[in-house]
Amino acid sequence: MMLYGYILSGILGAIIGSFLNVCIYRLPKKESIIFPGSQCPFCCKPIRLYDNIPIISYLILKGKCRFCRKAISLKYPLVETLNAVFYLLLFYKFGWSWDTLAYGLFISVLLIISFIDLEHRIIPDELSLPGIVVGFAASFLIKQLTPLSSLLGILLGGGFLFLVAAGYEKLMHKEGMGGGDIKLIAMIGAFVGWQGIPFIILASSLLGAVIGIVFMVVEKKDTQYAIPFGPFLSFAAMLYLYIGPELMRWYLALGRAGG
Repeated sequence: MMLYGYILSGILGAIIGSFLNVCIYRLPKKESIIFPGSQCPFCCKPIRLYDNIPIISYLILKGKCRFCRKAISLKYPLVETLNAVFYLLLFYKFGWSWDTLAYGLFISVLLIISFIDLEHRIIPDELSLPGIVVGFAASFLIKQLTPLSSLLGILLGGGFLFLVAAGYEKLMHKEGMGGGDIKLIAMIGAFVGWQGIPFIILASSLLGAVIGIVFMVVEKKDTQYAIPFGPFLSFAAMLYLYIGPELMRWYLALGRAGG
């Protein structure tokens, strides 16, 4: 049964990942994610069912449209593969449970947000705001989360970043963090509870600082260059979901041993 679970998780993750690509492409353009069906972004020809098999079709077609032979972005199989891997890891950690179902939805939304934010520098309210409601509702089903913890996660996450953003704007007289990031961390708090917020904010800030410095050095940008923060928040949330509590226990144990 466990083997079937892993196979099903991977296949389901890849299939849903294909739909995530539709959302990533169409949501910033305010287009329907249902109609029309999948089509080539260059020649607009409908993609046949056998050309729309996640990951496999990309390899068979050698990364090109069957009709116009334009190159298909590597982003498409990447999203499908990432979603499949994350679903496998969820099943490994939570098995057959409501946790796996709820966090699968959570991870998929984080992937959509990350890729949209990287390309367009926006976090759609259509994802983050309903995500807050869904996360709180899921807290009644998720074993390791309570409705109170979820509610406090929403308030702590969104409230903390709101104060940081407001303080930065007051001191520097310019916007340092968009409202999309504040809604995103509120959504994350709804799914992980208040206990995960300190870890996620710290990890995302450290990762963002390191990547930002590397990018500025490589691209020869100055310190005023802004990079999207949404992907770092999303990655930190995933990290906490999979191994965050274990990392925190290890760190605390290390501190007690050192003391």
